[in-house]
Amino acid sequence: MTGVLVIEDDDRIRLSLALALEDEGYTVRTAASAEEGLEAQRTAPADTVLVDLMLPGMDGFDCVREMRRHDDVPIVVVSARDDTHDIVAALEAGADDYLVKPVAVKELSARLRALRRRGRAVSAAASTLAFGDLEIRPEAGEVRVQGEPVALTRTEFRLLCELAEHPGLVLSRQQLLQRVWEYEIGDERLVDVHIGRLRQKIERDTRTPQRLVTVRGMGYKLQR
Repeated sequence: MTGVLVIEDDDRIRLSLALALEDEGYTVRTAASAEEGLEAQRTAPADTVLVDLMLPGMDGFDCVREMRRHDDVPIVVVSARDDTHDIVAALEAGADDYLVKPVAVKELSARLRALRRRGRAVSAAASTLAFGDLEIRPEAGEVRVQGEPVALTRTEFRLLCELAEHPGLVLSRQQLLQRVWEYEIGDERLVDVHIGRLRQKIERDTRTPQRLVTVRGMGYKLQR
């Protein structure tokens, strides 16, 4: 059974999400504030975390940032706020996905299953994939730049591996959504924001990326 932590201040929504996810076979714990949720995750880590943005005290953005400092657990923001700025800001804070309320439980469950599969071992033809001083070791779950380890979230790691397994090949945002997020239809902003986060970690200058390149009108490629 997969453990899910729901951080939601609205009592009715928190209870309904917990009951619905339990019906889907998940083990659910809940928290009514970011502070309570962070403590719960520190003491007994869940496999996946759902976070609302409009929380009392520390808001959802800061909750995601704080959790991401110490944990690569898959994080899904579930919020009534559907403004593009909020969605991008949540993803940039470190969320893996974003769903707008009201949420269909079947869709949420499918997203959670995809997130869990994404965290499993990544297969590759070679044990080490080298792109200059960037080294990717898929089986070990390691990435190094100039010999120094780079901390990536599970989604960032899976995205980088997908590009590395097809060096020099342009992959469209839709292809990456299907292969990394396992979504037949999804928000392409997920890809763009995660590419931006990856560049911050593997590029010397994010303004002129040399490894993770945008091909205008087509998509992205990782080049040697």
